[in-house]
This record gives sequence, structure tokens and C-alpha cells, in this order.
Amino acid sequence: QVQLVESGGGLVQAGGSLRLSCVASGTIFSIGAMGWYRQAPGNERELVATMPSSGSTIYADSVKGRFTIDRDNAKNTVYLQMNKLKPEDTAVYFCNVEIITREDDGVTYLNSDYWGQGTQVTVSS
Repeated sequence: QVQLVESGGGLVQAGGSLRLSCVASGTIFSIGAMGWYRQAPGNERELVATMPSSGSTIYADSVKGRFTIDRDNAKNTVYLQMNKLKPEDTAVYFCNVEIITREDDGVTYLNSDYWGQGTQVTVSS
């Protein structure tokens, strides 16, 4: 089994900073893309940032220059550093990780997307 555990959300004033973390654990063979999404009340879930195992990082236009995604492959962890936060950044933030697991037969590999439980970020004006 695979589990994602997020931490780092909270309440902050506009202009402040928060750092989110997401740790993947379990029977992991390898990890592909790692990213963050967010969902505000009444809105659909949207991409914030994603970092592939190799290649270019993608950011939503609304967070470019303010948010930074990073990953520590040795720790199976993805981070989201959020600076200059705005009230419109208020949402539940979810990590999303592409994880490859090996089945018990030893020769079958599964590639699946996993989601964290979500962490609330609230930015007051």
C-alpha cells in the first residue's frame, strides 16, 4: 500500500509565507511526477505546480514568481514554498504523486496517481 501524508497548512496573513510538505510511503518502486493542486469552495480542483522526475516544472500563472515546488527524491517528499500569499490562495491543497509499484509476482508494475488527504491554507486580508 501507498500513503501520502501532507503537512504545513494553516492560517496566515496576506503577504506571509507557508511551506507545505507531502511524504509518500509504502511499497514504492519508483516515483514519477510530483505536484500540488488546490480546491477552493465552489471551485474545481486546479493545478498549482508539478515537477516531473525529469524535465521542466510547470506552474499555474496565478502563482508564478510566488510559489516554488521542490522535491527530495531520497525522502520521497515534495514541497511547496508559498510566498507573498494572497486571500485568493485560500483553498485546500492536495499533493498528487505518480507512483510505480511492483506486484507480488515480481514482474508486474503498476503506474498510478495518488492523492494526499488535503491541507487547508487560509490567507486573511
